[in-house]
Amino acid sequence: MSCPTRGEVESLYDKISGFEFKEILINIAKSSKEKQPILDAGRGNPNWTATLPRQAFFAFGQFAVLETQRTWQEENLAGMPSRDGIGARLTRFLSAYPDRKVAGFIREFVDYGVKTLGFKEEAWIHELAHGIIGDQYPFPDRSLVHIEKLVKAYLLKELCPNREIEGKFDMFSVEGGAAGMCYLFDSLMHNHLLHKGDKIALMTPIFTPYLEIPELPDYEFETIYIRATEVEEDGHTSMQYTKEALDQLKDNEVKAVFIVNPNNPLSIALSGTSKQYLIDLVKNDRPDLMIVTDDVYSTFVPQFCSLLADLPYNTLCIYSFSKYFGVTGWRLGTVLLHERNVFDDQIKKLQPWEHEELEKRYTSLGTHACDVKFIDRMVADSRLVALNHTAGLSTPQQVQMAFFSGFALLDEGDHYKKLTRRICKKRKRTLYEGMQRVIKKDPYDAYYYTEVNLKEWLVEEWGQEVADAVISRYKCVDFLYELAHQHNVILLAADGFASSKWGVRVSLANLDEGAYLRIGRAMYKVLNQWVKEVK
Repeated sequence: MSCPTRGEVESLYDKISGFEFKEILINIAKSSKEKQPILDAGRGNPNWTATLPRQAFFAFGQFAVLETQRTWQEENLAGMPSRDGIGARLTRFLSAYPDRKVAGFIREFVDYGVKTLGFKEEAWIHELAHGIIGDQYPFPDRSLVHIEKLVKAYLLKELCPNREIEGKFDMFSVEGGAAGMCYLFDSLMHNHLLHKGDKIALMTPIFTPYLEIPELPDYEFETIYIRATEVEEDGHTSMQYTKEALDQLKDNEVKAVFIVNPNNPLSIALSGTSKQYLIDLVKNDRPDLMIVTDDVYSTFVPQFCSLLADLPYNTLCIYSFSKYFGVTGWRLGTVLLHERNVFDDQIKKLQPWEHEELEKRYTSLGTHACDVKFIDRMVADSRLVALNHTAGLSTPQQVQMAFFSGFALLDEGDHYKKLTRRICKKRKRTLYEGMQRVIKKDPYDAYYYTEVNLKEWLVEEWGQEVADAVISRYKCVDFLYELAHQHNVILLAADGFASSKWGVRVSLANLDEGAYLRIGRAMYKVLNQWVKEVK
């Protein structure tokens, strides 16, 4: 691909996804005369990986292969793991395993399932062995039995800390949060919970696909935007949702609301005040409202509590393991929904003709559609119903997800969590040092991304008159272009997330700490050059 001209870049800016535009910026940086390495702070995946659960996964995989060879071995062909006596054989394997730390973790991991979750040891180990070998279709298709209980224990610890919620949650293991989104939108439509042209609400800023999906020809939803604005709370100014903004949800025509919490690109979680008003509004005015919360960045905010904990009847939660554990390539995610929920109840209220249509759709499942839970309909829809018997996340992926969950559950002091938070905070401080700015503290900041509002920066540093002159001459796209062309720095436009038109998103997760000093200095140099030109 040839390097686009500045004019071509500007013409594409408002026409394509911010993530696609980022690739254009990378191409510009590759063609520039700048000799330093390209710093892509537009990418969201972290540059860390959780090691111990990975080591345990591969070590247990070795044990599982030995188990297959024990039952039958002929050249490079082996059988399947056998259940009888598998606990004693694992103990012998671990006693001889050279890495004592890894062996000890696997033992603690298995014991947690037995002693804390009440699993039968051999059934538990056998599920893990079959799962990691991947020799059978996922069964049950939503999630393997023991693994579902373990992963749910992790999710409830992180999303609903110190909460006793009556009833239980159902979990669907999916190929990352992205798959959860795709399956959800399709099932909402297939089950007449949403129809083409229906009104939905997006709490912005929000992950770009949530903005783009509703506009697709398959959906064409009427979308209202509940925009975060600056709110003063407990002595801190934060981007939150006012009562006036949230009151839009009182409109009975709004069928569903979607939120990423903490959001993207601001990386700010719902404050206690905003969340409580939303809770009261739903309970008092909109008990029929469907809420979808995407909580992928939740572990980066101290004392985080999901809407799932406060509104379990209304809320479906999508969670991805990708950011916290550094597993974007593994594609590990979950959909969590309470057994008593508004999605199932809204299906019960459908018109007779709609029920008749759904009976035909799900007839191959062998039960009446009225008996199939919404989350199980998602599973079936993920394989066009007819292939439901092959549905479900691959079993090795489920085992890896279990090891990550067990790792977090066994980390009683939250050492890993504190480490990831500390890394992100240091990188933000370094970025702002390069920008020659002071960080505004926010108790709801996840520090995974940061959005820099260029207009505010100009006013604070050089005054309103200079800021107005710069803004009249340049656009945000010019800033992104100059960073790429002159400094080999890649950022994303915040406008692509329905945030500020003069905001840029910096990922604090995917580059070494020293890179953020260079990024901050490059950002300062571009703005300072513009200021000199308008004076």
